[in-house]
Order: sequence, then structure tokens, then C-alpha cells
Amino acid sequence: MKVHGGCHCGAIRFEAHADPQKAGVCHCTDCQTLTGSAFSLFLQVPRENFHLTDGEPKIYVKTAESGNRRAQAFCANCGTRLWASAEKDPAVFNLRIGTLRERANLPPRTQIWCRSALPWVNDLGGVPTNMKGM
Repeated sequence: MKVHGGCHCGAIRFEAHADPQKAGVCHCTDCQTLTGSAFSLFLQVPRENFHLTDGEPKIYVKTAESGNRRAQAFCANCGTRLWASAEKDPAVFNLRIGTLRERANLPPRTQIWCRSALPWVNDLGGVPTNMKGM
């Protein structure tokens, strides 16, 4: 499946060929902090299938609980998180699903770091919805 992504302000754009079965949810505490949310949604894409078409992201390197150093790509202008990868010579990019135009067609197929999942995250079905916002 071909996917098209970019940041909120449009300064950075990318394309990739991806397997939709590689979409997932990460519940680690770093993803919770970096997203300001309960989890992060990702789509794993091999490096050779990823192409940056516009702009250049800023990179923040964090050390994961595992000790691995992970590069976090984001737009320096609008702050959109774009992808994560190994710090050096990444084999895979974990694209942030929310940045992809095709996000509605990429339901998660796996969940990782579930021991850090917030206890209420799977109980949202009963939360009232308001389609107009707050």
C-alpha cells in the first residue's frame, strides 16, 4: 500500500510503500510523554520503501528503557511528530499514523509495551461522544 504523509504546516512531506499489517500501538511511557496522549500509533516501513519528498525534519534522540537510542523526527516549524527510527543507519522507520492521509485504512494489528498501558485505555467504548467538539 502506498502512503503519503507530512507535517501539519506542510513543510515536510514523505511517501512510502508499506504493509498495512505492520500498523500498531505503542503504550510505552516515552510515547505517552512524546505524544501527550495515552499511546502512539505507528506503521513500520523498511528504509528502502521510504522517501522524503519535501523538507528536512529536526531529530531528537532519546534513550529508550531498553537502552536503545531512538531518533525522533519532527517538524521544527509546527512540532508534528513524523517518525521514529534507530539513531544510526535505520533499517526501519516507524511512521506516525496520524501524519498519513491513509490513516483511516490502517487499523492497529499489534500492541507493544502493554505493561505501561493506562488502565482505562481499552474502556473508551462507554465514553460519551460529541461530534461537534467540546
